[in-house]
Amino acid sequence: MKSINPYSGRIISEFKPHSAAQIGSIIAAMDKTFRLWSKQSLKSRCELIAAMSRALEAQKEELAQLITNEMGKPLRESIAEIEKCALLCNHHNQPENAELQPTTIKTEAQETYITYEPVGTIFAIMPWNFPFWQVMRFAIPSLMAGNTALLKHSTNVNGCALAIERLFLESGFPENVFRAILIPHEEVEAVIANKHIQGVTLTGSERAGKAVASLAGKYIKKSVLELGGSDPFIVFADADIGNTCLAGLRSRMINSGQVCISAKRFLVEAAVLDEFISETLSLMEKLKLGDPIDLKTDIGPMARPDLVDQIEKQLNDSLQMGAKLLFGGKRHRDHPMIFEPTLITHVTDEMPVIKEETFGPLSVVMPFHTVDEAIHLANNSRFGLAASVWTNDLEKAKYVASKLEVGGVFVNSMTKSDPRLPFGGIKNSGYGRELSAFGIKEFMNIKTNWID
Repeated sequence: MKSINPYSGRIISEFKPHSAAQIGSIIAAMDKTFRLWSKQSLKSRCELIAAMSRALEAQKEELAQLITNEMGKPLRESIAEIEKCALLCNHHNQPENAELQPTTIKTEAQETYITYEPVGTIFAIMPWNFPFWQVMRFAIPSLMAGNTALLKHSTNVNGCALAIERLFLESGFPENVFRAILIPHEEVEAVIANKHIQGVTLTGSERAGKAVASLAGKYIKKSVLELGGSDPFIVFADADIGNTCLAGLRSRMINSGQVCISAKRFLVEAAVLDEFISETLSLMEKLKLGDPIDLKTDIGPMARPDLVDQIEKQLNDSLQMGAKLLFGGKRHRDHPMIFEPTLITHVTDEMPVIKEETFGPLSVVMPFHTVDEAIHLANNSRFGLAASVWTNDLEKAKYVASKLEVGGVFVNSMTKSDPRLPFGGIKNSGYGRELSAFGIKEFMNIKTNWID
């Protein structure tokens, strides 16, 4: 296993995979630790989570550079990712957390209440695009609930995986509360099958989601899937076009376009289509492409060569089918791992840029004429992760939001994840929720207690 800097092409580190015997030993040790960890008070667990927040803040420059070196994200975005992880820890540092307290239900019994109990070791299969945030948003709620957390990270960010494991130990968490294992995807089934694994969560592609869901079903393990997205960004004529275009560009171009919840399909009311395109093109021209370590860089390299190949093929196939290229559309002349910010129009439902998730800095603009047409276009996707609606008419916005087939709607705001709110999708974007009380309880035993 190798960690390769996508900008320079240099090997950063090489890692020896864990053997089957090592993995079995780690999981068995985690199960033993769970028996003790689950009995610790919520207050003591929260104190350790607070210590993790301090460690993240203290080491954020070093950790951010590791992210950028391993997967190419612009450094300032990597710093923001670590800061968001610290905020997540602060949010969960609530010793009197009402989300985990028993819920009383009135029945004919003398007393009826629901308790929320940890279940054991939860196995997470996480992606490379937010190598700290994706892990922390699973691990921190799971550990606070009293579970233990086992991580299989994407193989191109194993350095981040081991750094996260080290941070948990340095923050005072008991050994084997959180562990990272270094394995290829072929070894995942054996981990899921292990009797001590009580649940599995995956953030990744549709293909990976289908495979993991099948394995979870085979071994009767609870699963949560957060898969791809093709989020609509719906712009009505009464929106503030200048600010809307700024938000749209940021939503699409953050992490060089490698974000599941970013705006991908820009649905724009015909009356302001030309203005929207003109303003977006003006903003795209100002983006700085180059070395992700440079704090002025807006677009860095994509994480792997195959990802550049994929976005290039999706674009070229769509152009051959009649799409019109307005900006970008090719690799950077000096750095072939950088794909230029791209804007296209005249797309149809059968084109790859509409049918498939586009995981790169490619924006698709489609016009609409009525509210109902906007809703139809937005829902005309096998994905259902999130959507944003831009208008000064809040009643119209709420109506549209009620009709959108997604896990979250954001009015006059970029789509995002927030520790206070449930995060996840429907349709081929997956099932289950992360974050908030809903996410915490995904991997807890919700136990009925009837006292008579």
